[in-house]
Amino acid sequence: MMKEIIYSDQAPSPIGPYSQAVKAGNTLYVSGQIAIVPNTGELLSGSIQEETAQVMKNLEAILKEAGGDFSNVVKCGIFIKNMDDFTLINEEYGKSFSENPPARETVEVSRLPKDVNVEISCIAVF
Repeated sequence: MMKEIIYSDQAPSPIGPYSQAVKAGNTLYVSGQIAIVPNTGELLSGSIQEETAQVMKNLEAILKEAGGDFSNVVKCGIFIKNMDDFTLINEEYGKSFSENPPARETVEVSRLPKDVNVEISCIAVF
């Protein structure tokens, strides 16, 4: 099976040896996104809602580059630094999935890249 590397200049460039996303057949695997602002390469500093909104914008840009949108997403993984932020993250995340939300897990972790508060990855099908 051939794989295609997906790259959007509207999302942050990878900060390590990985691709923003890889498409294999009709499935797209999007790497975890954090609240880096693509234009500046800087981390967004703001509320947990603003941080989550930037993460979702980054995911959306990659999905768009691959020819899709949030309706194509079948599974998400959410990694959060503090489970006390769950409700606020969930509210912002939910704005992208008003109908037929994907499967997902939410896991509290001790640390995330660049010490962010939330990282989200997804799998989409076309």
